[in-house]
Amino acid sequence: MTVETLGGYLREQRVNAKLSLRQLAEQAGVSNPYLSQIERGLRRPSAEVLQQLAKALRISAEQVYVQAGILSPDDDQVRSVELAVLADPVLSERQKQALLAVYQSFRAEAALNEPDQPESDTAGPETSVSNDAPHPTPTQNVRGEDSAAANTTEGN
Repeated sequence: MTVETLGGYLREQRVNAKLSLRQLAEQAGVSNPYLSQIERGLRRPSAEVLQQLAKALRISAEQVYVQAGILSPDDDQVRSVELAVLADPVLSERQKQALLAVYQSFRAEAALNEPDQPESDTAGPETSVSNDAPHPTPTQNVRGEDSAAANTTEGN
């Protein structure tokens, strides 16, 4: 989703609601020039501004978030996590976006690593879970070397 298509979507919703740019800006609590820039695709609004616009347009904030590319359009479980992050009043807008980006990258990585896994979380009686790769201990780094040994060789 591009900023231009989001702006076009918001403009279409405004026209369908029979609101002028000035009326929507006033109802959403944003400036008229800022809303104009959003509609023309020059500015990317925050999740909070999108929520205010959705409320003023009397449409679902989720719809607007999907159009903005903030929420995943398909998976309800994913959407509930994303909505929880967006609804957190303690996090800043930047923190919310960073957290969503990390969450989405973890999901993408998991999908690449396990493409044919069944959707069930429970293993059947004939299925055993094994992890062939040993986990590094607190005194080992990721390559499995002892930290103390690695530190002594680095200075040489």
